[in-house]
Amino acid sequence: MDIRIGNGYDVHRLAEGLSFWLGGCRITHTKGAVAHSDGDVLIHAICDALLGALALGDIGKHFPDTDPAFKGIDSKKLLTETVALIRREGYEVGNIDTIVCLQQPKIKDYIPQMRQTLAQVLQINENRISVKATTTETLGFVGREEGVAAHAVVLLEKS
Repeated sequence: MDIRIGNGYDVHRLAEGLSFWLGGCRITHTKGAVAHSDGDVLIHAICDALLGALALGDIGKHFPDTDPAFKGIDSKKLLTETVALIRREGYEVGNIDTIVCLQQPKIKDYIPQMRQTLAQVLQINENRISVKATTTETLGFVGREEGVAAHAVVLLEKS
């Protein structure tokens, strides 16, 4: 069996008055991610993991933040394009495991919606997607509520 593993990581600064998107879902919060796109760190980490599994570079290579075409783009579109690329290479998503590092807000009530949204975009069953959340116990930029980070690991299987 031909399998590939990829790892992704993304970070965005948080600022007052911006929309906050995670896993394709709008999260109620006073802060949002500062970014060229919608700043969805979870989707960005997943894209990087998918691309990395096939040694295809990173999200910045495929969707550069210097390109006006991606200004304010819905990250679900980036994920859709990334999955299409993976499939053109002859691979399918086996499973995805993620962690969101965020002090506030608590996102546990949003996780089912995130999993459902991601499953729709990825065209896979929800039981292949894990979304977990953790704080950093008030340590570092996440703990000071200055930013949000996400980690993703993916397993790809040859079609």
